[in-house]
Amino acid sequence: MKLATIRTGDRTRAARVDGDTLIELDHDDVGTLLRGGAAALAEAMRATGREHSVADADFAPLVIDPGKVICLGLNYADHIRETGSKLPNYPTLFSKFTDALIGARDPIVLPRVSECTDWEVELAFVIGTTVRHANPGEAEAAIAGFTVANDISVRDWQSRTLQWLQGKTFELTTPIGPWLTTPDELGGPRPDLEVRCEVDGVQRQRSRTAQLVFDPPAIVAYASQLVTLRPGDLVLTGTPGGVGLAMDPPIYLQPGQIVRTSIEGIGELVNPCVPESQR
Repeated sequence: MKLATIRTGDRTRAARVDGDTLIELDHDDVGTLLRGGAAALAEAMRATGREHSVADADFAPLVIDPGKVICLGLNYADHIRETGSKLPNYPTLFSKFTDALIGARDPIVLPRVSECTDWEVELAFVIGTTVRHANPGEAEAAIAGFTVANDISVRDWQSRTLQWLQGKTFELTTPIGPWLTTPDELGGPRPDLEVRCEVDGVQRQRSRTAQLVFDPPAIVAYASQLVTLRPGDLVLTGTPGGVGLAMDPPIYLQPGQIVRTSIEGIGELVNPCVPESQR
């Protein structure tokens, strides 16, 4: 099953994806649907409602107001090599604020205080059940489904201190979507999928999620030792090699460019870049 969150006038609605059609559901977004538990998901599978074309849909962030947005850095072997780092013993965790999240076709707002905005295609997933100190089986079962993210990073701000938050959570920079795809459609909770990022049609990143050092269940098991994970929480699993920072010289996003990030079997994000002054 695939589930999306779309804008319909002055509100948002969760929707089930049926081929080229979106079927509106009786929930404000995918997060509220997941918080309804197994019964709500079962109803979503068979519900009927107002229909929309996928091609014309106005996608909102997949989860409008997640309780947590947990992100990983340095989690692809190829990206770790290009940064000159060693394979980590533990996941490198940071977070984002919800103000950073945008929809699958929304513009990425390039901050006016920086000229070093970078791309990062990422496999993301959404928590579907409440877990704390999850064992391996509980960690697998807690993953409601996978989606596409672009962890846009403002590199000069990120490098100001040892803490990355300030370079990772600028407003209106992080597209999430276009929909959640359940694990059964992707081979389970440890999918091996191609991830790609293009800027103005030029391939910048291409890898596979098999390169992940810490796979999604391992991330759930680790993060749940710190804090209770709840339905609707978002987790971004890290980016592969090919980021602009690692180029010689570095290359960063410019106004007017189109960033296309895609993951095999899930979908793609297509986001124009606009300067903050045009908001």
